[in-house]
Amino acid sequence: MKNIGFLSFGWYSKAPGSKVRTPADLMHDTIALAEAAEDAGMDGAWIRIHHYDQNMSSPFPMLAAMGARTSRVELGTGVINMRYENPLYMAEAAATADLIAGGRLQLGVSRGSPEAPLDGPASFGYPLPAGTTPAQDATDRIARFREAISGVGIAEPGPQAHAMRGQMLPITPQSPGLSDRIWYGAGNTESARRVGALGMHLMSSTLVLEATGEPLGVVQGRQLEAFRESWREAGHAGEPRVSVSRSIMPIIDDATRTYFGPLLERDTMGANRDQVGEIDNSLSTFGKSYVGDVDKIVRELRDDDAVMSADTVLVTIPNQLGADFNRTTFDALVAVRQQLSGAHSG
Repeated sequence: MKNIGFLSFGWYSKAPGSKVRTPADLMHDTIALAEAAEDAGMDGAWIRIHHYDQNMSSPFPMLAAMGARTSRVELGTGVINMRYENPLYMAEAAATADLIAGGRLQLGVSRGSPEAPLDGPASFGYPLPAGTTPAQDATDRIARFREAISGVGIAEPGPQAHAMRGQMLPITPQSPGLSDRIWYGAGNTESARRVGALGMHLMSSTLVLEATGEPLGVVQGRQLEAFRESWREAGHAGEPRVSVSRSIMPIIDDATRTYFGPLLERDTMGANRDQVGEIDNSLSTFGKSYVGDVDKIVRELRDDDAVMSADTVLVTIPNQLGADFNRTTFDALVAVRQQLSGAHSG
């Protein structure tokens, strides 16, 4: 059974037409999005995290609030830049939010992506250690975070600690199962293999840091296959999960036709296609938008190798149009999921 959720980039601005104009608007509207997704029968509510920008930057208060107002949907991040994080404090905050949500957090982490500040982690008090790359710094912080949420002892007890001699103190609280719900946002085949070897689940977005001239789904599909092969070779128990993000815009009424109709016209003219460009000094493949009625969208997604291989599809949504607008599209996305799940199982 394929899962479908939304991924909100969490923008707020005073641009004309924006329903999410302030940080307070963003917080309340994101909670409403999670409630709307659950009401429509979707499977997940995921938020993107960025610092020094007009969007979501502090995930755990938001995840806790979303968890308190919902009861079923998965609550995820796509992704937390670990170079900004104190791994032990993050372990406490993540467990707290997961306990409030009843064990529904799915935490995506990574080394981050190009951003506004020159050196944001250093401004947070985490300058890059000498001789360490940003990727290695993030890897070290992820390892420490995963260690902390697994319940192992972290700190040596002092004279006042209620602990047996030689017993290290674990981070509290602990949330059972959270350590099995950590994902990594990988951008290429090499990083996908590393994720599999480390035993984390895999997130892959609407762009990958590889370009062969083939469609995104083909390039990304090979990354997913490499990830699963690496997971098996490492001997990890259970089945790994994989999510891919896509821009899907169902046209179901006058409002959605007003906003998405011009994209459908571009699609009809053949202008809506996967593209190759450069990001973070790498040639990359950027995915096209899927726009139209449910049947058209399903037909096109069935030809997307990565979508059909993944167990979870995260749909990027126009969050500035507000929760009420997006709620009208969630029913259509559930219909897409039902048809894709039938094709996948068949």
